[in-house]
Amino acid sequence: MVNNLDSIDRRILGLLQADASISVADIGERVGLSRTPCWQRIQKLQAAGVIRKRVALLDPEKLNVGTTVFVRIKTAHHNQRWLERFSQAVAGMEEVVEFYRMSGEIDYLLRIVVPDIASYDAVYKRLIAAADLSDVSSSFALETIKQTTALPTGYV
Repeated sequence: MVNNLDSIDRRILGLLQADASISVADIGERVGLSRTPCWQRIQKLQAAGVIRKRVALLDPEKLNVGTTVFVRIKTAHHNQRWLERFSQAVAGMEEVVEFYRMSGEIDYLLRIVVPDIASYDAVYKRLIAAADLSDVSSSFALETIKQTTALPTGYV
């Protein structure tokens, strides 16, 4: 955690989260800094790991992966060897775009994007072949109401 972000840093981060392709000069103008001090702040944020990387967000519909499936997994295995094997298998599935180890009633939660139910079934078969799972349940998203990659910056 970084504890020394000021309001300018938070505004820079907000601008970059909205559009990572914005120029340093434009960012500096919007936050009231010249180009060099703005660039230095961005470099410090990157060095501190606050900015992990800059990416392009793609339209899933245009890439024919508009079906989102949330998969809840339970397992009877809770050891490092099993987790490493399962994690490696899941990491190799490009359709899995998010993968979490959970507390509570389920052990793992995956977000998968595919073209349709038949494509999900193929992913499901690869998933259950990869590791011994106790229960796999899936829910298909009917509508995306909110989806963002922007993180709140007001807590630091």
